[in-house]
Amino acid sequence: MIPLISKADKEAKIIQEKSKSEVIIRTLGKTGIKLPIVSMGSFQDANLAEMALDLGIVHIDTAAAYQNGNHERMLGEVFKNRSRDSFVIATANNTQSYFDRKTGLLRKGVKPEFIINDFEGSLNRLGLDYIDIYYLGVLENRKTTLFEPFMKIMEKFKKEGKTRFIGVTTHNNEPEVIKAAVESKVFDVVLTSYNFRQKHKDEVKKAIAYAANAGLGIVAMKTQAGVYWDKERKNMINMKAALKWVLQDKNVHTAIPGFSSYNEVIEGLSVMENLTLTPKEKEDLKIGEETGLTGLYCQQCGECISQCKWNFDIPSIMRSYMYAYGYKSPLKARETIEQVNLSSIGCNDCSVCTINCTMGFDVREKVLDIMRIKEIPNDFLV
Repeated sequence: MIPLISKADKEAKIIQEKSKSEVIIRTLGKTGIKLPIVSMGSFQDANLAEMALDLGIVHIDTAAAYQNGNHERMLGEVFKNRSRDSFVIATANNTQSYFDRKTGLLRKGVKPEFIINDFEGSLNRLGLDYIDIYYLGVLENRKTTLFEPFMKIMEKFKKEGKTRFIGVTTHNNEPEVIKAAVESKVFDVVLTSYNFRQKHKDEVKKAIAYAANAGLGIVAMKTQAGVYWDKERKNMINMKAALKWVLQDKNVHTAIPGFSSYNEVIEGLSVMENLTLTPKEKEDLKIGEETGLTGLYCQQCGECISQCKWNFDIPSIMRSYMYAYGYKSPLKARETIEQVNLSSIGCNDCSVCTINCTMGFDVREKVLDIMRIKEIPNDFLV
């Protein structure tokens, strides 16, 4: 476990007062929720969540799949001694696992009602009477976003007061999913990948503007674009610059970068002091182009799947690679790999990979590298 808090109480108090005076607030669309533009995504230690809330962060995002539900349980302990109106919590199921990626149809044996158990499980693990925002997780296209049985169940959660608002999350094909969320006239919030490294970032930006103008709340994730430019972690992406780039878009109401240390929380909050990118920060965001480093961020476009003769779910494997090497979260990487449910990897039988990756990855090298994580005991993944 990463050691987190070694600062004196006096120093923490000074930072707390400073951050409160400089917080930039935006309204999360038609929900009316007013949030600081910096919220909290993934983290590994309850003490860090406590510190973040004390320093002015209001909104925390989690998911049922994180740490097999233990991430929600950890947050439940954090919330026990806090007033319910002092924080905003969002969580999600993994709806992506319900659908066959090739056909867009429900997998055999899967029923829409399964998300009721998912929801109740999250509510119980968080120890709350209601959730602020509940998402259908990781949707990939218009068809799954507008899947009527799911929408009806989500509306029921909201009518029963079990969640205040409902939304969708998307890691790929974001413009199509975002536009479908607007078309639904059901969803209140969209949680979407959005960062300076996306090849289709202009399209994502336009879709975000369209949704924001329609009244939807917009939350940005994957804002740090994989954190590092290289697997060896010798070249870190400028975290402040990456977050500023996203938040300069006023249609983004808040972002949920992950934090792994006290200093990262402080750095994230400091972004709100001034969203203007300095000349050096602008240059830092171009390092990959200038050095030829492809980075660790996979934009999940899915172009690789049809190119692979084995039809593997390469985007999920690439996301696992990013979690392991970029976010330093091997457990999350393992969980992602397990969701792919692969019995074998055809890359061993291919001497040359013919996939032309949008992000410039050597796909075969990355797949063979990250799949080794399946053989590592959990105790060594902390």
